[in-house]
Amino acid sequence: QRRTGRRRRLIPMTLPVRVAFAGTPEFAVPCLHACLAATGVEVVVVCTQPDRAAGRGRRLAASPVKQAALAAGLTVEQPDSLRTREARERLAACRPDLLVVVAYGLILPKTVLAMPRHGCWNVHASLLPRWRGAAPIQCAILAGDAETGVGLMQMEAGLDTGPVLLERSTPIGPAETGGSLHDRLAALGAEVLAEGLARLVRGEALPARAQAEAGVTYAHKLDKAEARIDWTQPAVAIERLVRAFDPWPVAETIVAGERLRVWAASARPASSVHKPGEIVAFAAEGLDIATGDGVLRLLEIQRDGGRRMPVRDWLNARPALAAEPGVSAR
Repeated sequence: QRRTGRRRRLIPMTLPVRVAFAGTPEFAVPCLHACLAATGVEVVVVCTQPDRAAGRGRRLAASPVKQAALAAGLTVEQPDSLRTREARERLAACRPDLLVVVAYGLILPKTVLAMPRHGCWNVHASLLPRWRGAAPIQCAILAGDAETGVGLMQMEAGLDTGPVLLERSTPIGPAETGGSLHDRLAALGAEVLAEGLARLVRGEALPARAQAEAGVTYAHKLDKAEARIDWTQPAVAIERLVRAFDPWPVAETIVAGERLRVWAASARPASSVHKPGEIVAFAAEGLDIATGDGVLRLLEIQRDGGRRMPVRDWLNARPALAAEPGVSAR
């Protein structure tokens, strides 16, 4: 072929791009829908984690991705691992051109990463290299980040270390919760994936940006034990914890011997002579509790086995609480 010195253009795909999709939670569902809606793309198989026991009855429940895939009439595979020969052979038999991974929850071995001719793409809910790992949404709120986003990444063997193909950023609002940010980033991730698929089908190259070595942070998997409020922390940090852990695992504390889940709270930069955890005031809007720096006002709580309620309703049901000496939270 004669060299012209011009930049070579990729030839647009004439056959559908055969996409295998791997995902499990609700966050991944919009991306699956984006694959289904993409012109020139055929979803040949959906991989998701095995059904898990859920609810009070501990009955087996299908993942949100499995439910969405079955509703769309797609083939679903649920291997315990992709490291087994059988699982790899079943995936290879689908002849995927591309594997799209969104919050799948299982490690992809190198043999799987190398299987599709276009490799494997991952939609990750952070601005990499910040917050690699399992809980980037909550960690961004906990850290007080002003913005976050989603990235479409070419996967490699390391943990979220691959080059970024496309990226979108979004501000984190002052009242943002883990749930609200989750939903916004899930929709934004679907948009980024849809753009990437459209460019791949058109034969356009996706420039890969290597992640910077500086600024790497890791978002560890959340543990329910982290939900217990530490009243020695500043009020602003505890407020962020309350927002980040909504809807799971939900911040909690014990007030006057009763365990309460805290769904909403606001930090108040008031000075206080009280020790961290001591109740400062019984306000009409909520319950003011001293922290390591400032005061946190509890606004919405939930008792064991009860429903979410404004704190004032809980206080109205306990009129003697204000008269109890030395009442504190722990």
